[in-house]
Amino acid sequence: MSKLSPLSGFPEFLPQDRIVEQKFLDVIRETFELHGFASIETRAVEPVERLSNQGEDADKEIYGVRRLAADSDEDAALGLHFDLTVPFARYVLEHSGKLVFPFRRYQIQRVWRGERPQEGRYREFTQADIDIVDAAELPMHYEVELPLVIADALRKLPVPEFVIKVNNRKIPEGFYRGLGLDDVTTVLRIVDKIDKIGPEKVVERLVEAGATDKQARLAVQLADISSTDTSFVEKVRALGVEHEILDEGLEQLSQVMAAAGEHAPGLLMADLRIARGLDYYTGAVYEIYLVGQESFGSVGGGGRYDSLASDGKTTYPGVGISIGVSRLVHRLISQGLLAGSRRTPTAVLVALNAEEDRAEAMRTAAQLRSRGIPVEVAPAAAKFGKQIRFADRRGIPFVWFSTENGPEVKDIRSGEQVAADPASWTPPATDLLPRIETSQENQ
Repeated sequence: MSKLSPLSGFPEFLPQDRIVEQKFLDVIRETFELHGFASIETRAVEPVERLSNQGEDADKEIYGVRRLAADSDEDAALGLHFDLTVPFARYVLEHSGKLVFPFRRYQIQRVWRGERPQEGRYREFTQADIDIVDAAELPMHYEVELPLVIADALRKLPVPEFVIKVNNRKIPEGFYRGLGLDDVTTVLRIVDKIDKIGPEKVVERLVEAGATDKQARLAVQLADISSTDTSFVEKVRALGVEHEILDEGLEQLSQVMAAAGEHAPGLLMADLRIARGLDYYTGAVYEIYLVGQESFGSVGGGGRYDSLASDGKTTYPGVGISIGVSRLVHRLISQGLLAGSRRTPTAVLVALNAEEDRAEAMRTAAQLRSRGIPVEVAPAAAKFGKQIRFADRRGIPFVWFSTENGPEVKDIRSGEQVAADPASWTPPATDLLPRIETSQENQ
């Protein structure tokens, strides 16, 4: 057998870390459902034609799918989805006659991107998305509601302080057009790299793309504006650029910030350098950052899209936002901030005095499981000390023994051993299932 080597960009959790990820997914799912979002799952592949031309170098990142034994052109135009919004738009069009609008959906699924792997950027990862889509028109109040839902989910998790930065794509578009820069897509993509390459490099690239030095520097100045209230409007006006699309964007973002300030003060920050690389966004755009770790990049994001789903007769505008679950969980685990409390869901190990006792041990395990207690039977009969060490290595907190005085259970952490009846004994609620331990608990 050839030597095994890990594939870069395709992370795999060990069981203890997978427990953390599953707890995150459980909380996120429960929160989404609490806010009335229904679960869907879409197929892993879409026609490449639908996936491409979405910006952010999406064409280069798409993994093509083709059966090895297929004819030369069979399935050649299929690709793995690189996000969940594009397949969701297709889903809405395909099932519009069976959906009730406004349609609230959540989707927790794997996606694939063929980009250069680095910390926090993977080729295969899990996203948790929520979207609200309506027919013909979508009220703006949903642009405030979605970040509130995401914040509700994150606040239930052991996540460091975070901020959701928001912009409106009409602001940079109107500003650039007011400057005389009509190739908005190119300018957006260059300015979107400001955190990676710095403002001076952005100016250079804008000039190379045809802007004057003054136009380029004003575009950078716009990207430098931020506020936690509506004061960003005055700062933009002070730059002296006018355009009707800019006016519309400033008004819409002001409404979002004012409403957010009323319902969740401090949650949203208007940041006019937020653009999102995908071309289908047309209004509000979001990026979620861990405070003090902005250099790591966002751990989620989204925005409004008005024309991604259209059948020629009806357009289904939507707004969505996602949590990059893999990106967030890997970051917190790698920093030692979170860990699973044990390597297995098992709370009780039923020890074996001798192999002929296995049938009785299995009956005991069945009784405990019938009351929701995760149990396993020892793999082999052995001295009790060896079985306790086996449980300790796996993080199993309790060992069940059959003694001359009847069944007893031992908490191997404290050493306390007491008589127990499999029909009524229950471990403390904190020990029933694995939990997430924070860095303070790990110390």
